[in-house]
Amino acid sequence: MPLALASLLLGVADLGAQVFALSRLPRTLAVLLTGAALAIAGVVMQQLVRNRFVEPGTTGTAEGAALGLLAITLWAPGAALWLKMVVASLSAMAATALFLRLIRNLPPREVLLVPLVGIVFSGVLGALVTFIGWQTDLLQMIGIWLMTGEFSGVIAGRYELLWIAGGAAALAWAAADRFAILSLGREAAIGLGLSPEAVMRLGLVVVSVTMALVIVTVGMIPFVGLVVPNIVSRLLGDNLRATLPVTALAGAALVLACDILARLIRYPYELPVGTVLGVLGSGLFLWLLHRGPARG
Repeated sequence: MPLALASLLLGVADLGAQVFALSRLPRTLAVLLTGAALAIAGVVMQQLVRNRFVEPGTTGTAEGAALGLLAITLWAPGAALWLKMVVASLSAMAATALFLRLIRNLPPREVLLVPLVGIVFSGVLGALVTFIGWQTDLLQMIGIWLMTGEFSGVIAGRYELLWIAGGAAALAWAAADRFAILSLGREAAIGLGLSPEAVMRLGLVVVSVTMALVIVTVGMIPFVGLVVPNIVSRLLGDNLRATLPVTALAGAALVLACDILARLIRYPYELPVGTVLGVLGSGLFLWLLHRGPARG
């Protein structure tokens, strides 16, 4: 992939074997894993709620993960990274499950109510996280988790947990047919011999683990799970088994392109990739809203 090669070659320091092994290669792999995993998590979230206008970043999942990280930071500051990941994943799972319960009785034809409830719910959880951070003097850490997703600190030994997020994305692909059936509705899923609760739990695990690992490792990266699945669906249709690999590749390419832009705009300094992706992602989302319906 040309973008991956450009990422490996781009940097202030001269490219040597040590720089390549400790910095350039881990950073590029972290970017690719993050983009692919977030795009797949977005697809899974949209299948769970049967709405294309949501992603884990707008349903309280990210704020739930931050709340878990905040709790483990206060109660056990010296906790191992894997323990922080587990607590953040459980907290993100609880927040996502609460969101699913909140939208259960919404009118199915009011498609905009689901993302509106998600935005409000995310705002409430975000306000709680900010209040606790302000009381405990941890606002700077919360800002790193939720506002400034970037890869400048990624080196060998500090990104490997993202492979678990890649594994969660692979698990979603293995269960693609189940998620597709669940998106038809609870009654249709039961009629086809599927357990909606089991598939829902699997989806919660995929989404929460992915978001927790990304936030623990690089911080919040917005819009990937929203715009990439919608663009791929418009171009290739809704056959999840066939489109999930394309979605993962497109998500990885989008985040990698934004990371390269973030490193070039003020070279030799860097912008947070979350900032670049926020601008580009919002533009893509507005394009999706105003573009005519796909044909065929």
